[in-house]
Amino acid sequence: MVPGLRSFIGTILIIVLVIVYALAATTFASLLLGTAPWWVHFLYFLLTGLLWVLPAMLIIKWMAGPKPRA
Repeated sequence: MVPGLRSFIGTILIIVLVIVYALAATTFASLLLGTAPWWVHFLYFLLTGLLWVLPAMLIIKWMAGPKPRA
């Protein structure tokens, strides 16, 4: 695949990932954490704020393309 096309597709995928993930995490929090103490909110948003990085790393790795053979 052409590197420019791979980068474009990866960029679109990351944007979609961030939007969908943010909406899902916020919806889940508003439905289930309404009466939870502040520290549960803090831990939840700390965890979910970092967790989206894992699928984004996979997309970025794919965007970089295959490693050249030595």
